[in-house]
Amino acid sequence: MSVLARVSRLPHSASWIITQRRVLMSSYSTTVARVYKQPGIVILPKQFADDFEQFCSLNSGPLPLLYKGQPGEWSCSDMLGKVDIRTSFPQYYKYEAGNLCASLPDLLPHTGDLEEMVVFILGCSPSGDMALQTADNSARHTFSIYKTTVPCQEVSPFQCNLLVSMIPVPEEELATAVQMEDRHGAPVHIGYPGLLGINSLSKPGYGAAVELKQGDIPVFRACGATAVEAIKSCKAPLAFTHAPGCVYVSEAQDSQHGQFCGPPDSIQSVCISENPLYFSLASPAAVQKIRSLEDAIITDPGNRGIRALFVQDELLKASLSMSHAKSVLITTGFPTHFNQNPPEETDGPPGALAMAAMLQALGKEVAIVVDLRALEMFRAIIAEALNQGILKQPVPILSFQEAGQDAAKRFLCLYGDPQSPRYDHLVAVERAGRARDGSYYNMRKVNIKHLVDPIDDLFIAANTIPGITTTGIGDGGNELGMGKVKEAVRKCMPNGDLIACDIAADHAIACGVSNWGGYAVACALYILNCCPIHERYLRKAVGLPRLSEKPFWTEALPVVSKEEQMMHIQVKFGIRSGKTGTLGMEVDGLPFYSTHSDMIQQLRDITL
Repeated sequence: MSVLARVSRLPHSASWIITQRRVLMSSYSTTVARVYKQPGIVILPKQFADDFEQFCSLNSGPLPLLYKGQPGEWSCSDMLGKVDIRTSFPQYYKYEAGNLCASLPDLLPHTGDLEEMVVFILGCSPSGDMALQTADNSARHTFSIYKTTVPCQEVSPFQCNLLVSMIPVPEEELATAVQMEDRHGAPVHIGYPGLLGINSLSKPGYGAAVELKQGDIPVFRACGATAVEAIKSCKAPLAFTHAPGCVYVSEAQDSQHGQFCGPPDSIQSVCISENPLYFSLASPAAVQKIRSLEDAIITDPGNRGIRALFVQDELLKASLSMSHAKSVLITTGFPTHFNQNPPEETDGPPGALAMAAMLQALGKEVAIVVDLRALEMFRAIIAEALNQGILKQPVPILSFQEAGQDAAKRFLCLYGDPQSPRYDHLVAVERAGRARDGSYYNMRKVNIKHLVDPIDDLFIAANTIPGITTTGIGDGGNELGMGKVKEAVRKCMPNGDLIACDIAADHAIACGVSNWGGYAVACALYILNCCPIHERYLRKAVGLPRLSEKPFWTEALPVVSKEEQMMHIQVKFGIRSGKTGTLGMEVDGLPFYSTHSDMIQQLRDITL
């Protein structure tokens, strides 16, 4: 019989052993006590109590507050039964003016001090490995906590960064592991620890280092040891906590530990970056909605055979990546009308502005890079879009002419340093893409290289810079980024062997009309940020949910009237349809009020 099985039959003995100090090590609580309620404590002078209560409320991921006592109350019978807080924990830490000054076996000598202090009981999961224990009986139950650079929501005088626990999960078991719940909820980060400001997993803030084996993915959860940092920050004249890992083991079993976060498969993990390795989370409902958007936009009104370029979940992965980004660079412009002025077509700019509007509503920095010859025209289009309410904020319009990787890195990164990228995500929508012979072609095989600046070099450079992800949106395979599916383009698309873009993006969204891909990205971003699982993951379970901002996000969604305005703006500047070359309410040769208005409404119906 295992140790866990033996102890689970003797809950009173387990609690008695800890109370009698027979077992003091955190390894006991991680191996024996995981099936029982394991509260932790913080004890503060009463004048700090209200502020700490609010701090816990605003940072409930790491600090789930279960009980707030009254001054001088140390039995906490409402929460733990007949338990004396002064003696029931294996080890206590004592702080004076924010400094750890002693490790104590009990608090009996401080009974007088406790008369003027308040006890807080916090949900605690010291091992953080309930999920892996269920998924893999041979799991490693090592106690490891790391300090991050993620700030908690401040409530003066409490100001500190989030602490996280980490467990290594074999990639094939990740889908199961993310479902499992502990007192701190679902994971707040999966993958490369540097994104949390953790420089090395070999140097935890508390506990022993965990060795990752081949194929392991580091999974991080919010950790109650964040309370220790909060205590240090407030510099209270006297404070106590349990020692990290040395929690009280209640006789009552905790049904929340090792249980699913809702129904089975209620959380889905999706890999959104390979360099660095990073996963995101969303609910199955959100994922299904985005897949429905993807199914809608692959409709092929031009009968080009675009479905041959379709790869499932490219929209999902691209949108998840953009949802995590702080700064996004968009590019558009396909000068298919080589003998007209301007040579641009109506497909592309509306999709670019639809994405920009949603990204702005979500609080992200957005810029657009275009060909130098079209720079002033696009600036005028942005001004008109602002005047008509399509955009709420200006969007910088940039150009890039200097070819080569060094120039591209200088453009993308501060001082050309790959460690300091200006943008997290590059997205091209209906942007002419470089073919394998170095030229650029429209669908009629006409070489338009003389009209195209080397913006492709930005995408090539981005693929070598960790932390920048790229997306291409196209409807023919000759668009920037569609090199990811270039073999299918060469095999299945008209003139594909010549026109296929050779430059691959991380994600390639194929659609019947490229504008539809831009609209779908905007809708997918809305869906994700309205998803409580994804929204919590974005903010690392600190601070309050952002759902109060939902009305602003809703206003930024594509709508028929808004896109009609955008078409009129393009007509004003002489931009023509891609197929027919005519002015008017067409996109890619298709009447706006039929196919396109129906598509926009369909995407809204799926989203809302």
